[in-house]
Amino acid sequence: MKYNLAYVHPSLSAVDNGRVLGFDNNHNLHHRYFRGVVEPIAFESYEAIAARFREEVSAIWREEEYGSDT
Repeated sequence: MKYNLAYVHPSLSAVDNGRVLGFDNNHNLHHRYFRGVVEPIAFESYEAIAARFREEVSAIWREEEYGSDT
């Protein structure tokens, strides 16, 4: 199964067409993208990746709303 999860917000990230956060398995490798930085990640299951994506997007939203001190 191929997957590509992305949170795009051009005013938060000027790189990668505004992609702030993303997870995908393009080229058969599992990656995490965060504000232009790419790193490989371990794959357990799609459900685990999707849960991690939702948690990280929620953290970004909290930071946007309350600042980085939360």
